[in-house]
Amino acid sequence: MTKSDKKKEPSIEDIEAPQNKQDQEKKEETVEDKLKSVQDKLLRAMAEMENQRRRFEKEKQEAFEFGGFNFARESLSLLDNIDRAIISFQNDESLKNNKDLNKVIDGIEIVKKDLISIFKKNDIEPIDCINKKFDPNFHQAMMEIEDNTKDHGTVLQEIQKGYMMKDRLLRPSLVGVAKKREEKSQKSTGDKEENAKKEEKK
Repeated sequence: MTKSDKKKEPSIEDIEAPQNKQDQEKKEETVEDKLKSVQDKLLRAMAEMENQRRRFEKEKQEAFEFGGFNFARESLSLLDNIDRAIISFQNDESLKNNKDLNKVIDGIEIVKKDLISIFKKNDIEPIDCINKKFDPNFHQAMMEIEDNTKDHGTVLQEIQKGYMMKDRLLRPSLVGVAKKREEKSQKSTGDKEENAKKEEKK
């Protein structure tokens, strides 16, 4: 057997070289993976910060625009009480003969006008509801009124005035809504037919 025929035994370097190459490739992959992971986390953190900034800006804007929302809603009771006072004075029999009654009512009306003016400056407007279609977003039905001259669901009566503050509902309008009256003629013809059938059976 010649020297060339002998199989060349692999050296330690030959065995370790591929192993070292694989280890290096693994290390390079893990570094790239780590870099991608860090980039991903950074992008997520930046997106979260941007969302928080937008949320904060929105809250700040809403606080500026609607900061007095609860105060405005509570103030509506003042306007209600002023209206009640005026009606009470006008309907009081003992005050009707008083010469100064009109002066008192005029003074109250001035206060009412000032209050309405303040509301308008702060974008608080009454909801127009009479003869409008009932809308649960703005109206709250308190009763049904039988009326065949109006479409079903039309607002016929305003029990308490509703208000909007810009595009927000401050208080819904309490309303009475139209309901179709049952026809008596249909009932009477139906009763007649039933009576006729009963007589035939007899």
